[in-house]
Amino acid sequence: MKSNLFLLITIPFFGLSQVQNPDQRIETPVKAVTLYLDGAEINQQKTVNLNAGITSVVFTDLSSKLIPKSIQVNVSEGVSVLSVSEKLNFLSVNAESIKVKQLKDSLKTNQYKTQQLISDKDAFEKEKDLLLKNISIGGNEKGVSIAELKLAADFYRSRMKEVNGEILKLDTRINEEYAVTGRLQRELNELNASENKPTGEIIILLQTDAKLATNIDLKYVVSDAGWAPYYELKAEDIGKPITLVYRARAFNNTGKNWSDVKLKLSTSDPTRNASKPSIMPWFLTFNVDVYNNTNGYMKNAPAMAYQKSQINSDNLENQYGSKIQLNEVELKSYNDYKSKGKKDEPSKVVYEEVQVSELSAEFEIKKPYSIPSDAKPYIVEVTTYSLNATFKHFSIPKVEKDAFLLARITGWEDLDLIEGPANVYFAGTFVGQSYVNPKSVNDTLDLSFGRDSKVIVTRTKIKDFNNERIMGNNRKMVYSYEMVIKNNRKSAVNIDLEDQIPISQNSEIIVDAVELSKGIVNKDDGKVSWKFLIPPGESQKVIYTYTIKYPKNRTVDTEKTLKKVRARF
Repeated sequence: MKSNLFLLITIPFFGLSQVQNPDQRIETPVKAVTLYLDGAEINQQKTVNLNAGITSVVFTDLSSKLIPKSIQVNVSEGVSVLSVSEKLNFLSVNAESIKVKQLKDSLKTNQYKTQQLISDKDAFEKEKDLLLKNISIGGNEKGVSIAELKLAADFYRSRMKEVNGEILKLDTRINEEYAVTGRLQRELNELNASENKPTGEIIILLQTDAKLATNIDLKYVVSDAGWAPYYELKAEDIGKPITLVYRARAFNNTGKNWSDVKLKLSTSDPTRNASKPSIMPWFLTFNVDVYNNTNGYMKNAPAMAYQKSQINSDNLENQYGSKIQLNEVELKSYNDYKSKGKKDEPSKVVYEEVQVSELSAEFEIKKPYSIPSDAKPYIVEVTTYSLNATFKHFSIPKVEKDAFLLARITGWEDLDLIEGPANVYFAGTFVGQSYVNPKSVNDTLDLSFGRDSKVIVTRTKIKDFNNERIMGNNRKMVYSYEMVIKNNRKSAVNIDLEDQIPISQNSEIIVDAVELSKGIVNKDDGKVSWKFLIPPGESQKVIYTYTIKYPKNRTVDTEKTLKKVRARF
């Protein structure tokens, strides 16, 4: 801001020797958009004719959510840029959208219909007044016969009943139309409030010594736009390559529609500045395994969705979880960026925190896209990969009775993947949704292809071996299970099988593994694992038995249970 102010102050001195030409106001469509995970860089270009001297070129009808410090201007040789500034124009009137026009037409039709009903009601009211004023018959001195009186009474009663009924019907219809009018008016007011917002303007002061035409290349960053990846994983059969379709959900809530723009997706930071970079300490620690009832243990589970909030501290965690220190200028710029354009209205988009590679990735989208400014996600085709993979199965029959098919991919580091959801298809059938999480130091990426109905796993208690006995002062529980894996596929399958034995946290509770069928026990968490290669059409049986001994006068939960919610009557 200081540099802009300095240039503006020096303008009168230039004016002593340079001609101040009339302002040129330019409205030009968006040519290209670089869409970041949080934000977008807008590119607009225009060729203008300049006379010798100083000319103020104003780019109008821009997003009100542009970030001033991000503005970049390139001009042709022979033209000097004296200053660049931005402002909000509250007097600009946007063209009415189709929906606004439709609402106005509906409102006009509704109001006309309501007025007709009011006119009809007014006619009946006047007829009612006329009947009441002429109710006296025969005068004051001369009476009427009984027959005439009866006939008149019947007429007045019948007609008044009809008039009152029509007035009641019209009142009901008028109230209904008033309700419709209110709903239409509220919808129109809301649309006008969202559409008739201030627009941004960028003022560029140019100087040239001769009359010439110059191309102005303008770039700036806006908030309230971005993209998130999602994938499709397709496999025809075990042993065949996997097709990974990389797509993006792109949204635009900048207040300006993008029509047939050249699109680029990027994972870099749109708020990067011209200051020299610095490197921060990189701390290593163990990741936390998060248990999910559906998918079992998931390494490095993604963060839950959160609403963005303005930073009000000089301590900020970077995208790798390390604390970084921001100086006053950097913190203000960061907060300005996060809050720009979001003070007047709540954000329509819910964000989530993800981790991306320190080396940013960019994707050039081949065909142009149109993305309206409605905060809704629009599908963008990014690229498609054909990947070689080895398949294996995994099952924890104690938790899920099905076997899950996993594809193990090597060389995934070069694919520029970002963690995100994936729709999974196997043999042309949708099998469910998985999650691509490339945040790993391993050289193999495991992708879940859901349940495999052709590999059947059963787990049953062996009744003859399950028993309870009292031995002196102790109670001894014996648990024995049989697990059977049946391969109904036409090819051999590799399968990892897991179960568990309890872990004692008291010296008086003794757990003993009696038979594990060569299973490997992890003493830290009690997991028992088996690995098998099962030929096609064959089965594999596992029997494992363990005992729990504890004082008979104490109680121990020897069966692991799950908590569920049910209706209570």
